[in-house]
Amino acid sequence: MTELTQNPTAGSAATDAGSGAKAAHPMWSSRLAFILAASGSAVGLGNIWKFPYITGENGGGAFVLVYLVCIALIGIPIMMAEVAIGRRGGRSPINSMRQLAQRDGRSKRWAWIGGMGMLSSYLILSFYSVIGGWALAYVGKSAGGLFVGATTEQIGAQFGALLADPYSLLLWHSVFMALVILIVARGVTSGMEKAINILMPLLFVLLLVMVGYALSTDRFADGLSFLFTPDFSKLSTEGVLTALGHAFFTLSLGMGVMMAYGSYLPKQVSIAKTAVTVSVVDTLVALLAGLAIFPIVFSSGLEPGAGPGLIFNTLPIAFGQIPGGVLFGTLFFVLLVVAAVTSAISLLEPVVEWFEEQKGYDRLRCTLIGGISIWALGILTILSLNEWSGVHPLGFIARFEGKTIFDLFDYATANLMMPLGGFFTALFLGWFMSKQAAENELSFGNPLAFKLFMFVLRFITPAAVLLVFVYNLI
Repeated sequence: MTELTQNPTAGSAATDAGSGAKAAHPMWSSRLAFILAASGSAVGLGNIWKFPYITGENGGGAFVLVYLVCIALIGIPIMMAEVAIGRRGGRSPINSMRQLAQRDGRSKRWAWIGGMGMLSSYLILSFYSVIGGWALAYVGKSAGGLFVGATTEQIGAQFGALLADPYSLLLWHSVFMALVILIVARGVTSGMEKAINILMPLLFVLLLVMVGYALSTDRFADGLSFLFTPDFSKLSTEGVLTALGHAFFTLSLGMGVMMAYGSYLPKQVSIAKTAVTVSVVDTLVALLAGLAIFPIVFSSGLEPGAGPGLIFNTLPIAFGQIPGGVLFGTLFFVLLVVAAVTSAISLLEPVVEWFEEQKGYDRLRCTLIGGISIWALGILTILSLNEWSGVHPLGFIARFEGKTIFDLFDYATANLMMPLGGFFTALFLGWFMSKQAAENELSFGNPLAFKLFMFVLRFITPAAVLLVFVYNLI
């Protein structure tokens, strides 16, 4: 299908809501295109960077097992709800929520859920782009052999020097955002879909190459055992809640992304099958990343629970010691960049879609407005890492003492906005959207399966998300 393929679902929803939506709406060309795009959104720094280190911190196999259960009970139901709302509304998250609420006789204030998701995307991309810039910088560092024979102190000094230099951070942040803007500006099928069709296979090839290399080390069996042998004595209550939270965040939920992507999904595509497939792909990438990373860490005599510094401090030490470290270190950071880009384009899309609807501008103009404003906001994150590291805007509140602007953006999105967005999305589809509309959109084809899904979405999923939300607050 082309960029101007009709979306009949969007048209009917808009007509019923009386909002005057555009008659034409871009669409993914196929179910595979949506799966790759949604998987690309889900597969990001959280899989390659965060999942390995939180697994390392929480004992390995037992944490992975709990995480998989949480994906099934939280991640998949909320993803299905977001995609269903997006496809039925056929517009940006704000307008889809408003239309569907009014259609079922609910308050149009439900639109604020879509708005909060979009604001989350906006804020997250502003600092996510800076971290993506770190990965870009490390591609050059690794290719230049800067890690070869370097000591722990020297590797740490290199990372510290990067964070202390606002001009270098600005350069890499700018390059990263320019790449994201270029892809999104070309549209759904001509830009995002074409890019994803190249980047996602590339990501898997790079991952498999890294796993193949890890397989050649003398500690691959230890890495395999660490990931897949449950030892519940190493799993604390905090570890369980961390697994619960990461299962929610890894799938790009509560950010309006899946609503925006769902608005481009053809009616005949099964939302349930697609959501399960995306979740499986996302989890597979996280596990493959662990299989690639832990054997290398063990072979170098390093600790798997090295925390957030695992990627930018610990792994460079390993790549500096092992045979072929320059090549495989470079490939690893290219992999990290690819994962970051596929997520970043999904974070920009809800903002661009909303600008298109509200202002009627062409896509290039909307992308530039959204992308450049996000780039400018990212400068606050850059400065908070160096020149403004002593600036703590909410330092007068005990909870936020010592938190920089970057820390506050991260805290607000991860601990407040995203959980609340997911919580209310589950409540909306489960309790406030008409049962007939939900059943028609999800198209289970099996009444029992639909009832089971609604039970999980109404009771188990909101309770689990609320648990994470309250835990993060206290």
